Amino acid sequence: MGKPEIRFKGYTDEWEQRKLGEVTQCLDSERVPINSEEREKIPGEIPYYGAGNIQGYINKFLFDEELVLLLEDGDAFDDFRTKEIAQYICGKTWVNNHAHVLRPLGDAYFLYVTLSHKDIRNWVQLAGASRKKLVQKSMLNIELFMPHIIEQKKIGQYFSNLDHLITLHQRKCDEVKSLKKYMLQKMFPQNEQKVPKIRFKGFTEAWEQRKFGDYNDLMTGYPFESDKFSEDGIKLVRGMNVKRGYLDFSEDICVKWNSCVGLENYLLKDGDILIQMDGALIGKSYAKIKKNQLPALLVQRVTRARTNNKLASQDFMYQTIQRDFLRYIGMNKTETAVPHLSLNDIRNFEIMVPGLAEQNKIGTYFSNLDRLITLHQRKPIPHPNHPTIHTKHKGEEKYVRIRVNDRGKIDRTANLRRFPVDIPGGFKDGGRSVGEFQIYSGAE
Repeated sequence: MGKPEIRFKGYTDEWEQRKLGEVTQCLDSERVPINSEEREKIPGEIPYYGAGNIQGYINKFLFDEELVLLLEDGDAFDDFRTKEIAQYICGKTWVNNHAHVLRPLGDAYFLYVTLSHKDIRNWVQLAGASRKKLVQKSMLNIELFMPHIIEQKKIGQYFSNLDHLITLHQRKCDEVKSLKKYMLQKMFPQNEQKVPKIRFKGFTEAWEQRKFGDYNDLMTGYPFESDKFSEDGIKLVRGMNVKRGYLDFSEDICVKWNSCVGLENYLLKDGDILIQMDGALIGKSYAKIKKNQLPALLVQRVTRARTNNKLASQDFMYQTIQRDFLRYIGMNKTETAVPHLSLNDIRNFEIMVPGLAEQNKIGTYFSNLDRLITLHQRKPIPHPNHPTIHTKHKGEEKYVRIRVNDRGKIDRTANLRRFPVDIPGGFKDGGRSVGEFQIYSGAE
């Protein structure tokens, strides 16, 4: 018997400990494996499930109801905190013999949530030298705490709403990322051209080929002694803090220095571009530091690029790095040992540059797309007492609508909130086809 720490109002009964076999009907005998060659002969839209995920789509089904799949074999049992070992399925599906099929006698989504990150290693056995397997007999004996069916449904609906919201945000995030990738190709010159294919209105001049160092003051950091790192004081930006597009100051890697006295030249400013100079991820690891991450000091083997805003747009320079820096590194760094960059490597990075006004327009456009991506990555969490999720926005807002062809068969449309920036010429009035996208603009 037990009770959770947080509950919906009105529920006070203790939860009962039950075995999985007591709260489900096992349908393992109805599973049928189909090899990849056979699946290729029956293509369709019905998902074919295996161990942990969808392995393809076919035109036949075994089940057509709410079910929970539980991993039967594999290595995910040890990674249950980060990997879901259970799946919720609904509708027409086919399941092979690498996932247990369970028909819940209570709420299906509650059971899925209960099992999805549960530590069931005590019920898992070794099959052979190293492969782990959850046999049916042991699986049915897994112990769970279960509330009354009404509370199950309440909790199941809450988490279903949460997962739906997460999916919507992830979908929108992916769509904006795809839009950004496309526009980075079209709003910058390609193949030795001097003008891009898509431009903001009013700009006609050819772009110039210059070097990154022409517009940015570059310096590397100070060689701080690791044995003098502090738990308090000013954050240090080391190579390990510079990730792909962001700075990581999580507790396990964040170190500090007790004072900046005598080190003022190494203090970072809002918007400084930081580039990791060592390791396998050079060319991929760069980020802009934000105001809320300051104060911070620069450590050696990290380059700081500070844009001269009288000559160039900081946001434009950052987008240029995202677009072309990795390719530049790949063409110019060939050493077989641990890769590293020098200041000259970064300084000599060749870029195509328009006038300052056009740089500002382009930089702002992509900066707003980045902020939109970040917003969708921050998944809002409703309060347990208010599980209903509202996603409709009131009032007039500028937006981009992207119609995506999903697996070439299913159209789905999402309205994406946008920041108030102009859309380049051909996208002003909507309906223009852009590869897999249809892009529109207007007011909701």
